[in-house]
Amino acid sequence: MGSNQFSLGLKDHDRLEKELGGGIPKGSIVLIEGDYGAGKSVLSQRLTYGFTQEDIVTTLVSTELGVRGFLDQMHSLTYDVVKPLLDEEILFIPAEIDASGTLTGSGGDDERKQLLKRMMEADTMWDGDVIIVDTFDAILRNDPKFEALVRQNEERQAALEIISFFRDLTTKGKTIVLTVDPSTVDDEAIGPFRSIADVYLELEMVEVGNDVRRNIFVKRFAGMGQQVGDRVGFSVRSGIGIVIESRSVA
Repeated sequence: MGSNQFSLGLKDHDRLEKELGGGIPKGSIVLIEGDYGAGKSVLSQRLTYGFTQEDIVTTLVSTELGVRGFLDQMHSLTYDVVKPLLDEEILFIPAEIDASGTLTGSGGDDERKQLLKRMMEADTMWDGDVIIVDTFDAILRNDPKFEALVRQNEERQAALEIISFFRDLTTKGKTIVLTVDPSTVDDEAIGPFRSIADVYLELEMVEVGNDVRRNIFVKRFAGMGQQVGDRVGFSVRSGIGIVIESRSVA
């Protein structure tokens, strides 16, 4: 691993680190984009587990899973996170959002929360070396202030304010990983994140007969340590986790 990269770990388990050029640049913003089912969450979980195997402290914020669901999911992929959680090498933050746009478990307060403001003010969340937010679009869509700016056609300005906050963190060597479902967010809102991302990956799901295979399209990869291909094929297998396919599916 180069000194300017965070190793993805699990070199003997899968070839993800090799396929992505040896690791993720330190002090970078990573955007992982894909429709529902494309593999954003499982890739986030694989990154989280791999980082902790390399002594990289990681925060994972999930808008879809509670603690029990997270543990069950990681167990099904043979990513044993119990010890890293107990040792505080992983900070898992459930941020489940219900149909009304309210954080579940928020004490019965029906008022919609300013999710972005709360997220940026949660100091402990940003203590890790790598912070992964899966899925970031759910926070954008359900933040009333951001939503109001969208109605005023000022979503780009709102996005730039968030990006400025992230950039302050990356200057300290922290890496921010955001997953986004582009079908749920206006292009004007997500466009600035695409433009400034140091690493921009697009996920695609392909059905081949009874098999479901996925591709990672590498749109941008700044600061790569080694050569990075433009497409990485992978599948997800219970009891194994992510498996890199020898041949990508077009």
